[in-house]
Amino acid sequence: MVNTLAPEPTGRAEHGARPVAPAVAVRDRRGRRQTVVAYLFLAPVLLFFTVFLALPLGFALLLSMSRWTGFDLGGIEPVGPRNFTALFAAGSTFLAPVLTNTLLFALGTVVLALAGSLLVATCIDRLRFQGVWRTLYFLPMVTTVVAVGNVWKYMYEPGGLVNGVLNALGAGSVAFLADPATALPSVVVVQAWASLGSAILVLTAGLKAVPGTYYEAAALDGAGPVTVFLKITLPLLRPSLLFVCVTQFLTGLQSFALITVMTRGGPGDATDVAALEMYRQAFSYGDWGTASAAAFVLFLVVLAVTLAQLWFFGRKGEDA
Repeated sequence: MVNTLAPEPTGRAEHGARPVAPAVAVRDRRGRRQTVVAYLFLAPVLLFFTVFLALPLGFALLLSMSRWTGFDLGGIEPVGPRNFTALFAAGSTFLAPVLTNTLLFALGTVVLALAGSLLVATCIDRLRFQGVWRTLYFLPMVTTVVAVGNVWKYMYEPGGLVNGVLNALGAGSVAFLADPATALPSVVVVQAWASLGSAILVLTAGLKAVPGTYYEAAALDGAGPVTVFLKITLPLLRPSLLFVCVTQFLTGLQSFALITVMTRGGPGDATDVAALEMYRQAFSYGDWGTASAAAFVLFLVVLAVTLAQLWFFGRKGEDA
C-alpha cells in the first residue's frame, strides 16, 4: 500500500547544497549600499582634508629637506637634513633667542591668562547679571588683533595711559616697547588680556557643572573658602583647566600678528618669535627650506608641550 502522505523528494539531500536565505542576501546588499552612501557623504570632507592639509603638509616636508627660493617648482634642490642642522648650528639664532622667546611668550601668556581667568570666573560665579560680565570680558575676542595691538601700542608710549598712571603714582616713565628687557613681557600682558574672554567662558561653564552638594558637605564640615577652593573647585575644574592651558599655549606658540603690529620682533631680536622668523625666512629672504624646517621643529615643540600637559593633568587618572 502506497503512502500518499509522504513528502516528495526535493533532491536537496542528494546534492548537499544549502541555499543562502533571501533575507541574509538582502541584508548584505543593504549594508554594502549604506557603506557606499556613507563614503559618498564623507567624500567632500576627505577631499578638503587631502587638498588643504595632506598635500600642503607633504609639500612642506619636501621643502624642509630642499633649497627653494619660491614660485618655480623646477628650482627645488634636495639638500637632505641640512636645513635642520643649520637651525641648531653654532651661531644660529633659532634656538636663542627665537625659540626661547617663543616658549617664554607662550608660558607667560598661559600663566597670566589662566590666573586672571580663574580669578574673574570665580568672582563672576558669585555675582548677579553674570551674562553681562561674561560679555564684557569677551569683547576683546571679537576685536581684530590689529586694533588691539595698536591701542595698546599707544597706551605704552611715553605719553600714553600706562605711563600717565605711573607718573601720577610718582614713578618714572618706562619705555615698554623700546627696551629689550620689557618689550616681551609687555606684549605678553596684551596677549593674555586679549585671550581672557574665551578662558572665562570655559571656566565659568566648568564652575556651573560642579555639583552644589559638594559645597554643602564642605560647609557642614566647617571647611573654609580656601580649603573648598583647593580641595573641591580646582580638582573638579581639571578638564576645563586642561582645555584652557592647551589652547592658550598653542595660541602663544603660534603668535604672529600681535607681535608684528606692536614690535615687529624688536627692539633688536627681543620679541622675535618662531612664527615671525618663519615668515621672514620665506617671504623676506626667499629661503623656503629653512622656513619649512623651522615649522616642523615648532610642530614638534607644540606636540611635546601638549602631551606634557595631558600627562600632567591626567597623572592621577582623571579623564580630562
